[in-house]
Amino acid sequence: MLDSIVYWLTETIFALGYPGIVLLMALESSFFPFPSEVVMPPAGYLAAQGRMNFWIALGCGILGSLLGAVFNYAVARRLGRPLLHRYGRYFFLRAETLERAEAFFRRHGEIGTFIGRLVPLIRQYISLPAGLSGMRLDRFALYTAAGAGIWCAILVWIGWFIGQHASVLQQEEVRRLSTWATIALVPLIAVVLAWYIRRHRRRQKAKGAAEAL
Repeated sequence: MLDSIVYWLTETIFALGYPGIVLLMALESSFFPFPSEVVMPPAGYLAAQGRMNFWIALGCGILGSLLGAVFNYAVARRLGRPLLHRYGRYFFLRAETLERAEAFFRRHGEIGTFIGRLVPLIRQYISLPAGLSGMRLDRFALYTAAGAGIWCAILVWIGWFIGQHASVLQQEEVRRLSTWATIALVPLIAVVLAWYIRRHRRRQKAKGAAEAL
């Protein structure tokens, strides 16, 4: 069943072209999460067949992710707390969770956005606390694109790799490789967090020393 869906998506993406990737990835990053694992790997698979360009497909994936994320950001920023607190439960977002996320994003919005884009289930909703907290849009877009770029590149490469070794794009193989990729990202996330925490502590210490003078 899943293989049939992936085959249909592969052909649909090819029929729609690069705008199809942008559209589907925008949905993946919005309130209507569409799994990126069934969008970007088919694009990479088509690139391996010479039916798409690897780098253009990757760029379209990043653009779509950014558009969907900015949509969520704009909803949270403009419609704000009342709407999310009233209807957030329908998206499994509790009021307490939103308040904690908002407080965190006021202090650590950039690192939260970047890492959030690399974590399954979180990447679709990381834009909401960013918008609620009033994070600068340019900074939000930059770190969203960076995180989404890494994940999209991994998925396109998975599709390209399968296309080099198999005649059919199998969802089981996509799932297996994407799971390993997610696990492999854990050390990267740990390194980034360690660097950020160290830098943050140095800044706090320097700030404290300056205030003491």
